[in-house]
Amino acid sequence: MEQVKAAALSRMMRLCSVSEHCRSDIFRKLETGGVSNPEEIVEQLCKEGYIDERRYAAAFARDKSSLQGWGSAKIKLALQRKGIDKPTIAGALLEIDTEAADKKLRSVLEARWKALRGESDPQKKMAKLFRFALGRGYGYDQIKKIYDTFRTT
Repeated sequence: MEQVKAAALSRMMRLCSVSEHCRSDIFRKLETGGVSNPEEIVEQLCKEGYIDERRYAAAFARDKSSLQGWGSAKIKLALQRKGIDKPTIAGALLEIDTEAADKKLRSVLEARWKALRGESDPQKKMAKLFRFALGRGYGYDQIKKIYDTFRTT
């Protein structure tokens, strides 16, 4: 039985050294792998620095913002679902480059705006654009600021 735990620990060390993971992700992987008492392995990985919730949350927030174009609300919700505590989430959201996030929002909204060209009713077009951006986790004020530039062009 100890060999199974040692093998699982080694596997998780390799996994965590390649990319960032949070406690809940590793715990779930160990549980589905049939490892008994996965808490011990997760705790050891945390003690040895393989898992760091702050490092994970910051990387997650930066990646989701810059690569997938997620807003802070969606990122916050995703981190909460992973069991990350509120102060860590708040710190991770500060890691987001706001200027780059605004540019990403603009490009995402421009693409969506072009896709809605066929919509003849301006109210419906605006509603669809706002629903889309709100679903991406952006705030109303952020969306409105960019939407106002679309209307003038």
